[in-house]
Amino acid sequence: MTSDHVWRQIEDLLAPARGRVALIAPFIKKDVFRAALAAITAPDVEILCVTRWSVLEVAAGVSDPEIAELAAQDGRVTILLCHDLHAKLYLADDRCLVGSANLTAKATGRRHPKNLELLIEAPTSHPEVQRLLQQIDGGGMPASLELAHQIREQAELLKQDEDRPALILVTGDADQQRTAWRPETRSPNRLYRVYRGAKHDYVSEILAGVVRDLAHLDVPPGLDEQAFSKAVRARLYEMPEVGQLVTEGRLSMADLQQQLLDADGCTTTQAQRAAENIGEWLKYFGEVRVVPTGPWEIRQGREFE
Repeated sequence: MTSDHVWRQIEDLLAPARGRVALIAPFIKKDVFRAALAAITAPDVEILCVTRWSVLEVAAGVSDPEIAELAAQDGRVTILLCHDLHAKLYLADDRCLVGSANLTAKATGRRHPKNLELLIEAPTSHPEVQRLLQQIDGGGMPASLELAHQIREQAELLKQDEDRPALILVTGDADQQRTAWRPETRSPNRLYRVYRGAKHDYVSEILAGVVRDLAHLDVPPGLDEQAFSKAVRARLYEMPEVGQLVTEGRLSMADLQQQLLDADGCTTTQAQRAAENIGEWLKYFGEVRVVPTGPWEIRQGREFE
């Protein structure tokens, strides 16, 4: 068996395709994507590519949003993004391969050291294959060159920040990577503008903090402002220190600061700043009201006019 056995499986599947092709994998690298397109020789094949783009993952080098440039040049390709995608499936007409291999050099054996991967052939008509395709059709978001460039810019900003080794790759359950995150930026109103790639005049230090927050939030791309705020609010409410707001309907500055001290082992000054930042985010995203008891107390529900 050759070292690039997995790639040969994919190539042999794609070469005879005449009707439709689907390349479905969370991580896709540009060079392997180019090779896959070259393997599909029929000019009229409809090619669907389904993947996910995360700033953290792009910064870690496991995924290339630049595949959008190749898709635009090819003319046969549509790219959809599914933020919760974990499946790997390669389909050509009435055949497909399912298994563990992403469309990357290490996964396909095109580069050493290679991963230990598995792809098994199945008919396209298999109920589980059809179920996945239906879920993608109902939940995929069209990618664009503009979004690809935006993701790359934010990933490059993270890579330049050598003092932040905590920004590590999420390859499994993202929830396992979320426990240590604390909102960094003091002005949460900046988040959506940067998330959407809109023009701004933020200095580099502020912009870097916003991008780090966005990377840790790992919100799906392409949301409108209302959906974005809802996603951030859900992420805030997942923080253990905010649990009291959920269970009791209130959370004081003093209680939040003490919980941060207990959880992080940080200094009083660090805990105070973290509590203040969380408070600002809750006030902006959390559909809460602030009651002046001591420094403040946050309670669920908006102020009555």
